[in-house]
Amino acid sequence: MKYRELTSRDVPVHPEATAFLIIDVQNFSVRREGGEYRGLSDAEFEIRYGAFHRHVEATVLPNIAQLADSCRGAGIEVLYTVIESLTLDGRDRSLDYRITGFHVPKGSWDAEVCREIAPVGDEIVLPKTSSNVFVSTNIDYILRNMEKRQLIVAGLVTDQCVSSAVRDACDLGYLVTLAIDACAAYTVERHVTALASLSGYCRQRTTEALKAELMGLRRP
Repeated sequence: MKYRELTSRDVPVHPEATAFLIIDVQNFSVRREGGEYRGLSDAEFEIRYGAFHRHVEATVLPNIAQLADSCRGAGIEVLYTVIESLTLDGRDRSLDYRITGFHVPKGSWDAEVCREIAPVGDEIVLPKTSSNVFVSTNIDYILRNMEKRQLIVAGLVTDQCVSSAVRDACDLGYLVTLAIDACAAYTVERHVTALASLSGYCRQRTTEALKAELMGLRRP
């Protein structure tokens, strides 16, 4: 495909040029016992995050798992990011994460990808210490080494780390498809607003629509 000649983002997935990027779906931010929520009472957790967590467990995790399986079947590379320091004490964290209070020690349970969508074989997991994977990891270098020009993106949370990844990927020359029901924000309103703000940056598809597209690409 001659990407420089494209005049639309509405381009079907080409397996050999595509990677599926799953952002920050890990114990730290998904499990009730995760570090993001330690210190919160059950009542406070329910008020602030209850609906979000139920949606992630009931919808987002299953959708990501299905998309990952469909991508593997089509020969599409699957990659993950996790919030994780390169050190035990977090001295390498970004200033923003220090202010927020995010600290996921290297090799900790909090840093593990959720078991429902666990990496298969030698799939790449990139630790990051800022909201933007393109800022705090070498993902652009990796993707270019693997000759990827298209990304399918899913994960948490829509209006923060997911949005940052989509915007920077577009500016760096990637075609992006966002799986709109395989990501979530802390409120429905924030999720919907983020999708609207990203409409000029990426193609947006449901999990079912992407699965149907990928089904026709499955390797024998």
